[in-house]
Amino acid sequence: MPAEEVRAAGGLVVRDGTVAVVHRPKYDDWSLPKGKLDPGESWEEAAVREVEEETGVRARIVAELEPAHYRDRKGRPKTVRWYRMEVEHAGAFEPDAEVDELRWLAPADARGLVSYDHDRALLGTLV
Repeated sequence: MPAEEVRAAGGLVVRDGTVAVVHRPKYDDWSLPKGKLDPGESWEEAAVREVEEETGVRARIVAELEPAHYRDRKGRPKTVRWYRMEVEHAGAFEPDAEVDELRWLAPADARGLVSYDHDRALLGTLV
């Protein structure tokens, strides 16, 4: 029986010519904010929620971007739907076990920092 697809959503969050990137200590990687959908949640709702949980920023979706399809660390198929987002309200970032650092970087600098090719490709849309 094939593994069930993991569904996640995230944001390419733009503010004053910079973009949000987060560090996840569990994986020791840098990525764009994203996370799995909760039961009954839409892709868009998940993206907005995950961005706020991981960055403290309430953002609004302005465009859908190319999704990413790959196998996760457990070998399951995964789809991440990505959205370009703009900051509506910048709350305070609170480091936790899931995300311990937030950086706002120029897109070219963020491309050099992120750990995954699909994140670099999304950042390339801003450069």
